[in-house]
Amino acid sequence: MTDTAPDPDARHAEKMKVMQASKAKIIAGKTGEKGLVAVHTGAGKGKTSAALGMVFRHIAHGMPVAVVQFIKAPDWETGEAILLRRFPDLATIEVMGEGFTWDTQDRARDIATAGRAWERARELIADDRHRLVLLDEINIALRYDYLPVDEVVRVLREERPDWKHVILTGRNAKPEIIEAADLVTEMTLVKHPFRQGIKAQKGIEF
Repeated sequence: MTDTAPDPDARHAEKMKVMQASKAKIIAGKTGEKGLVAVHTGAGKGKTSAALGMVFRHIAHGMPVAVVQFIKAPDWETGEAILLRRFPDLATIEVMGEGFTWDTQDRARDIATAGRAWERARELIADDRHRLVLLDEINIALRYDYLPVDEVVRVLREERPDWKHVILTGRNAKPEIIEAADLVTEMTLVKHPFRQGIKAQKGIEF
């Protein structure tokens, strides 16, 4: 008698068939739809980049978006700001920071700057136009207590329309923010070129 080895292609096809049926059953049970609060945090790179991916998806589908940048300054001319300004009918970009806290070295000034950005963010969160609002690096302002976290959570829960998505980025997201979120992603640092003496580069970091 000759043993016939199982056909790996046939085994794979059968396995995928079972998996397809299982996934279809799971997906069929997911019928809800709502505006999400998403948090991108962690020490790894890519928090804002991932959030901008969602921003550009909205634009591609013709849905208005708004971006409020809490740390980046108007004179930085980041790639995302340049690109978003090419879609004035769909994108609102508010670059309202003054740079890193170690550059300003003025806590009162940083608090005032964060406060102005937050007031604009509240307007955009509450309006009936923008489908998604990105609060870029707001977690940094919250980390240093430039903004009251309880107020931010209250606005997300009480002033945000049910259909609107809000994304909060920045490392060290506070527990209250994580608790209020529907989706939380933590970027883990494994390697970074900065540690090899490579500076921030156009098109990668900004």
